[in-house]
Amino acid sequence: MTTTAPDWRISEWLNTSQPSSLLQLRGKVVLVEAFQMLCPGCVSDGLPQAQRVHDMFGHDDVAVVGLHSVFEHHAAQTLTALTAFLHEYRISFPVGVDMPGAADGIPQTMAAYQMRGTPTLVLIDRQGRRRFQHFGHVPDLRLGAEIMALVSEAPAAATASTNAADQPTGVCTAAGCELPAAQ
Repeated sequence: MTTTAPDWRISEWLNTSQPSSLLQLRGKVVLVEAFQMLCPGCVSDGLPQAQRVHDMFGHDDVAVVGLHSVFEHHAAQTLTALTAFLHEYRISFPVGVDMPGAADGIPQTMAAYQMRGTPTLVLIDRQGRRRFQHFGHVPDLRLGAEIMALVSEAPAAATASTNAADQPTGVCTAAGCELPAAQ
C-alpha cells in the first residue's frame, strides 16, 4: 500500500498545545493508532504499544498520534471521559478526536482511511504516503521492523553523498560484509 495519506478530520486535540497535521509532520515517520477507549484490544494492546513507540523512538524521526474514532457507545465516550482516560492510562502522545460521520456513524477520518474497526494502526512515511495499515494487534517485532524500514529510507530532500569517505568500499554478500582491502 503506497497512497497519499488522507488528511485527518479532527474536532479536538488532547495532549498537545497545537493541532497537528500530516503536512506539519512531513519528514517524519508517523504512527497513527485509531482507537476507542471502550475497545478491549485498544486498551490492552494498541495504546500501550503506541506509547512504547512514542517513548522508544526519537521524536525527530517518528511521531505518534492517537485517533479517537468513536463508532459505538457515543454517549459514554465523551471528551471529558477521554481526557480522564488518557490521564489514567498515562497516554502522553497527541490524540485527535475524529469528527463524527454522517448518518452511518462512522467517523470521518476512519471512513477516509477505510478502517474496519479499532484498533487500527497506520504508518505514514516521511513523504506523507500511507505505507502500512492493519486492523487488530501488530506484533511488536513486526511493528519495529516496519518503522525502522521507513526510518531508514532517505528523506526526500536528501541527495547522494559525493564524499569518497562515505562510499562503501568493502564487499557485501548474503553471508556478511567484508572490510575493504588494505591499500
